[in-house]
Amino acid sequence: MIRAFLLFTLIGLPLLPPCAAYGAPPAPNAPANPAVGGTLRVVTEASAGTLDPQIAYVAVTKVFETPVYDTLLTYPKFAGQDAQAVIANLAEAVPAPEDGGLTYRLTLRKGIRFSNGQPVTVADVAASFRRMFAVGSPTAGPYYSHIQGAQACLKDPAHCTLAGGIETDAQTRRITFHLSSPDPEFPERLAWIHSSILPASTPAHDMGNTPIPGTGPYLIAEYDPTTRLQLARNPYFEEWSHDAQPAGYTDHILVTFGLDREAQVSAVENGQADWMYENVPLDRLGEIGSRYAQQVHIYRLLLYYFAMLNVNEPPFNSLAARQALNYAVNRHAMVIYSGGPAVATPQCQLLPEGTPGYEPFCDYTLGASPDHPARNWQKPDMEQARALVRASGTAGAKVTIVVPAEGRSSNAAEELRGTLEALGYQASVHSISQVIHFTFVQNTDNKVQISIGGWNADYPSASSFLSTLFSCENFHPHSDNSPNMAGFCDPAIDRMMDDAARQALGDRSASNHLWAQVDRALMRQAPAVPLVQTRRVVLLSKRVRNVIVTLNDEILLSQLQVQ
Repeated sequence: MIRAFLLFTLIGLPLLPPCAAYGAPPAPNAPANPAVGGTLRVVTEASAGTLDPQIAYVAVTKVFETPVYDTLLTYPKFAGQDAQAVIANLAEAVPAPEDGGLTYRLTLRKGIRFSNGQPVTVADVAASFRRMFAVGSPTAGPYYSHIQGAQACLKDPAHCTLAGGIETDAQTRRITFHLSSPDPEFPERLAWIHSSILPASTPAHDMGNTPIPGTGPYLIAEYDPTTRLQLARNPYFEEWSHDAQPAGYTDHILVTFGLDREAQVSAVENGQADWMYENVPLDRLGEIGSRYAQQVHIYRLLLYYFAMLNVNEPPFNSLAARQALNYAVNRHAMVIYSGGPAVATPQCQLLPEGTPGYEPFCDYTLGASPDHPARNWQKPDMEQARALVRASGTAGAKVTIVVPAEGRSSNAAEELRGTLEALGYQASVHSISQVIHFTFVQNTDNKVQISIGGWNADYPSASSFLSTLFSCENFHPHSDNSPNMAGFCDPAIDRMMDDAARQALGDRSASNHLWAQVDRALMRQAPAVPLVQTRRVVLLSKRVRNVIVTLNDEILLSQLQVQ
């Protein structure tokens, strides 16, 4: 078992005392408020490997590291209509783009310290961005390749300098980014956790189980990926912006790994835990709905499930066949397989509700068409679907649905298989391990015709769905890294996406409307069958208060109180 305290030895700084468990005295800087203090107990199925905030790319790690690490900008730590646009965090203000979007100037706040007591400087900022390339952050290329010098860093990470890309001035605390081409979403990239600001002395390799000092209200005091994670108060934290990084309430946060979802429900019901991280399993929804309704929290994510159709493989190289399946799918059944209408809604389009640019429409339902869309899905139109199959000449074709081997997808796949057979196809289901499913369905060499999966945006952005999944630049034949799994490429729609992205530099509202038009143009071509948008269903103990849910960070860990 590796203890997290090794970190402080590595960087030659004072060793902080370990986090105490239940009943420990409050930290020295704990706010004098009766609603604070105590230990929040969280249970989850498993850890997610590395703690390195510039490498970790799974939701569970992001939730636990949000109150530990900070970025120059951030996604708002409050709920509501105004919580979409990024706000200033370690920087004093959100910069306006200059030089047509090629330059962004920020000023580092004064007086912020890392959890080891070291002041945060502009040198730490520049080093953090260089380190992101050096350690091979998974979003270094997709999100930060517009910075001047980034291409050289991607080719030779070990010698990354980002020459010409970042200028710093220690006297004025000014940081200037120079881009090689405009990136309308650069402020959102500066808020993404992989650009966390770390001490310049942080080694340029994956730190794994060894925590790195951060600037948030908590520090990682102990981590054993097989058993537990403990957060304790950062003794050097002082709240600089409540909206960006609010002070925490509990003195300690203890995360226990290794409980399956059934055990998590029981632990919370019995008062042995305060928050089960995973969704409540479908077979326990009725129980908690009837007995623990006051402790259940349901909230929407930018997550939806779809059937991706390979437009380069028969029968879905036929537009009529793709539209036929969209008309025929019973989305009501998909809602039932996802837990019912309280936790899932039928999905008709490629942008989920809550995304900038979302304008509801439904092309493929009874009584609707791409020329006369309905607002919402009503029911399948099998007559129209069968007519389109006859017109396509694809009836009788063999179709294999590739699906990850887990309950929700398997049920959806069986429903889809029945629908395909009702349309006259010879359908079958091929379940493969969740571990390899995503890479398998991306590679054209595997000739996947149709697959079922889900997509969750890193941050609220139409491009995270439409460009990532359907633009020509994200289709890479013969590669496991080809997020455009449909193989869809329409230069005219790509130009629409480029226009929508450029418009964001000056007029976000106009940009959002253009993205809505892209959504409609793509659905007219039907490269996928949207199925359902789901909600998270979590169970908290009776003693938990102040539950704040945000679009980006889910439940704000630091804001939970225990009484």
